Amino acid sequence: MSVFERYLTVWVFLCIVAGIALGQSFPSAFQAIGLMETAQVNLPVGLLIWVMIIPMLVKVDFGALGEVRRHVKGIGVTLFVNWLVKPFSMAFLGWLFIRHWFAPMLPPDQIDSYIAGLILLAAAPCTAMVFVWSRLTNGDPLFTLSQVALNDSIMVLAFAPLVAFLLGLSAITVPWDTLLTSVVLYIAIPVILAQWLRKSLLFKGQARFDAVMAQIGPWSITALLAMLVLLFAFQGEAILKQPLVIGLLAVPILIQVFFNSALAYWLNRAVGEKHNVACPSALIGASNFFELAVAAAISLFGFNSGAALATVVGVLIEVPVMLLVVHIVNRSEGWYERTEARAA
Repeated sequence: MSVFERYLTVWVFLCIVAGIALGQSFPSAFQAIGLMETAQVNLPVGLLIWVMIIPMLVKVDFGALGEVRRHVKGIGVTLFVNWLVKPFSMAFLGWLFIRHWFAPMLPPDQIDSYIAGLILLAAAPCTAMVFVWSRLTNGDPLFTLSQVALNDSIMVLAFAPLVAFLLGLSAITVPWDTLLTSVVLYIAIPVILAQWLRKSLLFKGQARFDAVMAQIGPWSITALLAMLVLLFAFQGEAILKQPLVIGLLAVPILIQVFFNSALAYWLNRAVGEKHNVACPSALIGASNFFELAVAAAISLFGFNSGAALATVVGVLIEVPVMLLVVHIVNRSEGWYERTEARAA
């Protein structure tokens, strides 16, 4: 892991402090930034999001979809957990914790928005960071690449309908045109641009591709941190009034991380997949494409929304929690392989 990736939680915390301080010190400047929008898209945020997402998508080789047939069971588990369990379990956890158990401790006008942010977070499977988690568990690189490529292909078509359906179940109305605009701007166009860039670089040779990726790789995290400063500049007053909100939003996120990773890990063992397939399958089920979730939340609900704050809480806890999951699957390899040893 790079220094940025390893200490992402620290950088996010510093962005929280810096954003709140700057927002309180220069409110008019950030209000001006908030007004720089067209067709409900904030232009500075849109630019930062593209800088965040495109370098990550360049790493994705959609040609790896041909590898799916080599691990049909593992891919099946990944798709089941990512698309049929994870978003629905998060919608349930949001309803249980945010709308009911924690409701007396939260601003009542933001309840729906918090739930929407949690749903957006769960409906976007991890793209880039899963490669890091997979390496830390000695995961099968071809399987990791194939499941990311397949998830991203599905996300282009399924993200908007799934989010709209789950928000509808939660009695939250979202304009379809805004949702579809977010999908086009933050999924479809970046995928097309990233794949064009990938092919152009590879045409010049693998060395050229690796050199450019090394240069643009830090752009993603840098743009994410810049956007978090903007976000917390707008959220600062609400956070200062309700500092407990971040901790409360973290609870359902933590539960879904451990539940989905454990479920995928166990299911892979049950169907007889190898440990180096079960690990990346479990890890992609636990982590999120939080860059997309943050982008969609801002587009749909705005900088000041609880939805934007909820997605950022996912960023805040991503690295330490996922490192814990990595540690667990590495330490449990002996338990996992007992079934295979008995069969032999």
